[in-house]
Amino acid sequence: MSERAWPGADTATPGADVLTLIAEGVTRVVGFQVAAVGLVRGDELETVAVAGDEAVRGALLGSRTPLTFILAELELAERWGPLLFVPHEALPDDLHVWGWVPDTVPIDAPDAWHPMDALCAPLHGRDGELLGMLSMDVPEDGRRPGPEAQRVLAAYADQAARAALLALEREQLAEQVRLASAARQIVRNAPAHLGVDEVMGASADALMQGFRAVGAWMQIFDDDDGHGTGRIVTADQTEVSLPGRLVRVAERAARAAWTQQRVDVVSHEHPFAPVLTERDVTEIVDFLESIRVGALLFVPIGAGPEALGNLVLTRPPGAQPWSDTEREAALDIGHDLGRVVLNARSFEREHRLIEELRALDVYKGRLIATVSHELKNPLAAIVGHLEILQDEETEPLVSASVAAIDRGARRLARVADDLLLLARVGDPAHPVVPRPVDLADVVDDVLGLQGHVLTRKGIEVVVEKPDRAVVAMADLEEIERVVTNLVSNAGKYTPSGGRVTVCLAVEDAEAVLECTDTGLGISPEDQEQLFQEFFRSTNPLAQAQPGTGLGLSIVHRIVARHGGRTEVESRLGEGSTFRVRLPVAVTG
Repeated sequence: MSERAWPGADTATPGADVLTLIAEGVTRVVGFQVAAVGLVRGDELETVAVAGDEAVRGALLGSRTPLTFILAELELAERWGPLLFVPHEALPDDLHVWGWVPDTVPIDAPDAWHPMDALCAPLHGRDGELLGMLSMDVPEDGRRPGPEAQRVLAAYADQAARAALLALEREQLAEQVRLASAARQIVRNAPAHLGVDEVMGASADALMQGFRAVGAWMQIFDDDDGHGTGRIVTADQTEVSLPGRLVRVAERAARAAWTQQRVDVVSHEHPFAPVLTERDVTEIVDFLESIRVGALLFVPIGAGPEALGNLVLTRPPGAQPWSDTEREAALDIGHDLGRVVLNARSFEREHRLIEELRALDVYKGRLIATVSHELKNPLAAIVGHLEILQDEETEPLVSASVAAIDRGARRLARVADDLLLLARVGDPAHPVVPRPVDLADVVDDVLGLQGHVLTRKGIEVVVEKPDRAVVAMADLEEIERVVTNLVSNAGKYTPSGGRVTVCLAVEDAEAVLECTDTGLGISPEDQEQLFQEFFRSTNPLAQAQPGTGLGLSIVHRIVARHGGRTEVESRLGEGSTFRVRLPVAVTG
């Protein structure tokens, strides 16, 4: 008998305790020293219950014997009702010897039991299929059992058949629960934010435990955009050294298996030849031997009609064969992994898109900075020569033209300055270095420079601030630009007789600066685009005012890079409030 135990396998069979009781009944009641019950596992018989001394149990329990050996011997048996008896004298000299052979000497009697005698009862299911075998050996009296003993053994055989059916049903149910748990674990441990290379690491433990595998790897095909792993990753994230031709063979086999919705076992006995050439089969089997794998389960991974990859689970030589239940569960997991891979691919595409957008944003910033810088020098020369011309006595027409050129040049200079600042505050290579900034001091400095412009226009300026200082963590120069832009904007769109109010406050962990005007106001449609570069209001009255369309964009970017927020509240004809929230400085 070929006795094989798979290291790491769980040999406990649901219902084995009942089968053991039946075997023990045979030894006690009928008088046999050894009784055993085996269950069919694919094309082998596995001994799952043994009654007898510890030496016998150790020799038989968990052993596996090819059914072909057993059925060949049973062809020689005498039928005793449900029992089959094979006398030693009927055995040919060249018959393959299987199983455990007791070391006993026959008694001197015509019906003496010989060590090579065999007595068993095949256990059949409801449809007549072979479920297992009840075997007895070494009768206590040394004789072959008579009619009465045969009748009792037949009764035990009937009980053993029922118990075997129950045991197999319980085993199948337990296996389904185990595999279902493994599948749930896979989905739980492989969230969408993982890349496809990380899916294997997240699901490997559940797969190997659920399928009692000693190894696992996964191949994910390249996606339609030419991205993906295109390689094989193992449970520990190391690469399998699979020959390049076999990688292509595996991909071809996975696509065919996904189309046919099947899972294949690959071994010497099962080379899954339907889509493989003889050369393919030979190379695969040789490769399995080189990595000491007895058999592997080849599972296609996919979603909808698309095959996305394949999963391989391995068992060592001599391990328990893959069951039909395991194959069915593996195909379901191939579907689950397909959904995970699709999610992972979507995440990777989004990640690539974000990186591309970041690169584009950096390029745009550098382009803006370069163009603005190149504009500064010629504009400075133009403005300088215009100042010389303005000092000279010229005809009125020429003077008007020079003044128009001067206004245009200075406006271009402001645009260049704003573009340079916009590029700088949007450059991640120049992060903010914050320090405590008293916002009241900033407001005072800005109004000291711009207050006379507002007053000359007939606009009242009001400053409201609390008794305690409002100190934000910020870059002083950038916050000065924020306040300047907000106050300038408020004055630009507020008519004579209006009011601009600057208010400071501390709310929770935020320093708050508000700039409110009683000017034109902003429509809800315009508010949605207000902070975009070069956006100008659709209001004709607002369009009549000069501007670059960059002031509020600069405010928004500066506040955002300080970890703050910019808010706006406005109604047409009633004015606007711009509110800036910045992290407050913690004072000791």
